Amino acid sequence: MAKIYLETFVNAPIERVFDLARSIDLHKLSTKGTNEEAIAGRTTGLIELNETVTWKAKHFGIYQTLTVVITQFDRPNLFADKMVKGTFATMTHKHKFDKIDNGTKMTDIFEFTSPLGFLGRLAEKIFLTSYMTQFLMTRNQELKIVAEGDKWRSLIAEE
Repeated sequence: MAKIYLETFVNAPIERVFDLARSIDLHKLSTKGTNEEAIAGRTTGLIELNETVTWKAKHFGIYQTLTVVITQFDRPNLFADKMVKGTFATMTHKHKFDKIDNGTKMTDIFEFTSPLGFLGRLAEKIFLTSYMTQFLMTRNQELKIVAEGDKWRSLIAEE
């Protein structure tokens, strides 16, 4: 099993960062490079506990689908999703948020297992873990830009 741990510091309130992280619309913006599209379940707005979303995206030149369900939800501190159908053998993604002096620390804990046994583990070590790390970093950078500017206003309503 591969595990990716990322911390991203965002100069914005914790509630805003939390809601942007669960925004289907922001996810689409941040994954332009893979043409991600929400095709089933929650396809727009803010995903909630027990809701699913099915993504269609192009990775490694092949269109794939991935369905996740939100399994944990504690606004604005944590939410987690788990793959219920897709290319990975297993996949979980925990999103943690901590209020800090100048904004929010967002922590991603992304764990996955590739299919195909030994060949899958080899793929994880050779390229898949670094690919997924870059994918998450790109998404987090877009979230940071949106949260710290004014673009968030078109995606979420702040309390």
